Amino acid sequence: MKLSKLLWTTLCLLGALSASALAQQATTEMIGPLRGNFRYTILDLGVVGANPNAPGQPIVISNNGWISGAEAVGAAEHAVLWHDGAMIDIGNPGLGGNSFGYGVNESGESAGDAEVVPSDLSTTEDFCGWQAMGFSSVPTPCVPFVWKKGKTIPLETLGGVNGVATEINNSGAIAGYAENTIIDPSCPSPQQYQFKPVVWFRDSIHPLPTGSDLEGVALAINDLGQAAGGSGSCAPFNPIWAWYFLPVHALLWKNGAAIDLGNLGGALNNFAHGLNNLGHVVGSSDLAGEQTSHAFLWTPETTMQDLGTVNDAVDDDTFSIGLGINDAGQIVGISANADFSILRGFIRQNGTLVDLNSLIAGSTPLYLMTACSINSKGEIIGIALDPGGQTHGYLATPAPGTSTANTAVKTQIPPDWVRDQFRFAPR
Repeated sequence: MKLSKLLWTTLCLLGALSASALAQQATTEMIGPLRGNFRYTILDLGVVGANPNAPGQPIVISNNGWISGAEAVGAAEHAVLWHDGAMIDIGNPGLGGNSFGYGVNESGESAGDAEVVPSDLSTTEDFCGWQAMGFSSVPTPCVPFVWKKGKTIPLETLGGVNGVATEINNSGAIAGYAENTIIDPSCPSPQQYQFKPVVWFRDSIHPLPTGSDLEGVALAINDLGQAAGGSGSCAPFNPIWAWYFLPVHALLWKNGAAIDLGNLGGALNNFAHGLNNLGHVVGSSDLAGEQTSHAFLWTPETTMQDLGTVNDAVDDDTFSIGLGINDAGQIVGISANADFSILRGFIRQNGTLVDLNSLIAGSTPLYLMTACSINSKGEIIGIALDPGGQTHGYLATPAPGTSTANTAVKTQIPPDWVRDQFRFAPR
């Protein structure tokens, strides 16, 4: 899928709580029953950057309201945290270069990737895509990091130069992927080396199995230490995900073993993106024919389910991806129409993907393009667009007493300015 404007959407030993306790906690913290379509009040988190090729964005929200992500600061991209309405630039000074915060836990500890500047420029790799996205004039090393107690700390790799930390749980265990020192001849230039899914815990790095696939990524980790992501092969740089990777198998790592979650009929673009504390997984899988992908939900009881897309009277969407799931089973993600001229954040309610724009309580000038993460309180974060074409972060909070359990919710038809701002080439 090639985008005319790059849009970042678009990873038991370690856990502190048992699965049953976590489930009870999630039920207690929910604002109401799952049945019904809740309305949401929208808080504008502000403009997250003027770079049209790679705007910043919020990525994930913790159960107590910490939000991690990034903001374009001048000609650079900085990892940031939002808390209590304030934004903290954790990329300054960071490690001296560009950075992105992908994960945050309830202690406000963040994980992500960062350029090391000054750095050894003998590497020819642009592993994290800083050069491809216009933030760097030359390929630069990109290392995984954890930010805690006000300091940015680089994490170990598997011997190679580069790596990315994608999520951190409440015990401080971190999921991600890292390079080793083995050259993969199938990797397209400038990528050279294999990269493996890993978990960092207590200053140690633990590679995760990928079966017969040489490459893999871990994109999510829960409080039980289970991780989710995918395995596959090297591929040309993908600007949506900022990786040189083609995912083939959606995986859940549990007790050190990889569980293949299956697919929806397609052989490619199968990977897990979100994971809750019950071991339920959401992600994306190609349908037969490899022409589009749909969001999926995988549970041990039901295996992989096709969640479909958002549909309305004007645009029946053909593409979707599940990005986040909380312990109560609420799912959020992105749905898009056939030519990708419309993106919309969704929440799954009553077994249906509902356009989040149709559930706004009151008014907002923002159009909600993505729904990236949902916490135990039902709070959702993502990217929004204003009529002037600027990209904002937003926080959607359930409005008490607004459940529409017995009322049909109509999908919001996007205004023309949304189509004009983001045009996508067909897949």
